[in-house]
Amino acid sequence: MTGCSAPAETSGSRKMVDPFGRNISYLRVSVTDRCDLRCFYCMSEDMTFLPKADLLTLEELDRLCSAFIAKGVRKLRLTGGEPLVRRNVMSLIRSLSRHLQSGALKELTLTTNGSQLVRFANELKDCGVKRINVSLDTLDPARFREITRWGDIQKVMAGIDAAQAAGLAVKINAVALKNLNEDEIPSLMEWAHSRDMALTLIEVMPMGDIGASRADQYLPLSMLRARLEGQYTLTDLDDSTGGPARYVRVSETGGKLGFITPMTHNFCESCNRVRITCTGTLHTCLGHEDASDLRRPLRASPTDELLYETIDRAIGLKPKGHDFIIDRHNRPSVSRHMSVTGG
Repeated sequence: MTGCSAPAETSGSRKMVDPFGRNISYLRVSVTDRCDLRCFYCMSEDMTFLPKADLLTLEELDRLCSAFIAKGVRKLRLTGGEPLVRRNVMSLIRSLSRHLQSGALKELTLTTNGSQLVRFANELKDCGVKRINVSLDTLDPARFREITRWGDIQKVMAGIDAAQAAGLAVKINAVALKNLNEDEIPSLMEWAHSRDMALTLIEVMPMGDIGASRADQYLPLSMLRARLEGQYTLTDLDDSTGGPARYVRVSETGGKLGFITPMTHNFCESCNRVRITCTGTLHTCLGHEDASDLRRPLRASPTDELLYETIDRAIGLKPKGHDFIIDRHNRPSVSRHMSVTGG
């Protein structure tokens, strides 16, 4: 893939530090808002996806990611929607891997629902991807179909098998859902740990109109952890993957369990992340309606100086923390869906 301009020395070499002294070194990029599943806590059943003409090209995504790497990003995660349904996405991943080879980028990874891993696992490994996150909220086939509206869990299981066979480390992400999968968390954790996979639990976040009440879905992880502590021995760890999870070691299984708690205990004080949508919109906070258009400066000039200036302005406005609230009146805290923002 070509089209990546050389970074300007002045702005490109200047690191990104927000108004609260947090160094921005972690970039999440949504390569598509489309997904082959319709998880009910993430999307409405009849989603209207963006016109393909509105999306950045793969070459533009490459140039944009490269600009952020020049400004100090050391971890890059590709997300969606489902990133592996984007046509020719592997050409982007293969191109971005040059930053791993040069040492400019420490880690290139992605979050996936696992449905396409049988096809792509070996190639991901060849591109320098070492670990991936797989979103999986249940081990029960009928419940999986209920949550995803039409998904086939066997495809995901085959994808996890393929990923591990290819040598990829796999972490399972599960959204804790009240009265749906909360009873299954212990068995999901034991299954993950038996396969040498960490499990990270995530609270429902009020993003986008999904046609249902988030209050009916929300399960505080503080409550879930208390239940688990009645059955398992949990020891807090200092481990960090650069993300928002706080980890414990489960003595009985030997595995790691993570908690992402944007509602009960936010992780904003250590936030080193920004997100870019597939249309080139930069969001410096998951829980704010802030938005900076990077597509315009990206297309306005063949060099990156204007792009760097826009990035610097956006980082200078990064808020201290988010304003997530689970609203009984079913009003999302932010209007955009998670599938648009990128996980």
